[in-house]
Amino acid sequence: MKLLVLTCAFISGFCIMTVELLGGKILSPYFGGSVFVWGSIITVFMLALSIGYLLGGKWSLSQPSTKKYGSLFLAAALTVLPLILAHDAISDWVFELIEDPRYGSLIASVIMFFIPTTILGMIAPYSVRLLVSSTQSSGQTAGFLYFVSTLGSALGTLATSFYFVKYFELDHILYGVVVALSLAGICAIFFGPRYLISEQQEQHNA
Repeated sequence: MKLLVLTCAFISGFCIMTVELLGGKILSPYFGGSVFVWGSIITVFMLALSIGYLLGGKWSLSQPSTKKYGSLFLAAALTVLPLILAHDAISDWVFELIEDPRYGSLIASVIMFFIPTTILGMIAPYSVRLLVSSTQSSGQTAGFLYFVSTLGSALGTLATSFYFVKYFELDHILYGVVVALSLAGICAIFFGPRYLISEQQEQHNA
């Protein structure tokens, strides 16, 4: 159980940074690669992740299970697919409406990245909820979980910027993200424990 959740959290962190870095490559043909564009991308990702953390924490209070946990990964994978199929069309449409690279890149980033990043942000607090077995160990558990997730983000950043973009097409990398998220979701759904962790924990605390 613990290994499954930690592995899924690692994959989530890895995929978040992969998509974020590829966001620059998606927008650069239309809006350039200036600090304005990267500022827009980073802002959208940070805002989406913060909302995801809030929603994920709230959702984890209602009968948490690995089945619901896995559904977050599948939902994230599904929302990345439109990005693969339509990123050129969306960027072109926004560029025709807003040529200013500051606001054009900001609007394009919101359209393309906000929803999948929000869903990916929900995974971290839900992971903590699945791993915490007692209030005494909650801080240590959360700290280790975020260590693993951030490690995944760091490796995702290096792997994408140093290797993936060098050897693979942009869309192929995004398809790899979809596959990785889908496999993580399927494993969580079918190989996680069948009981609801919240119920077991409540009985134990009682």
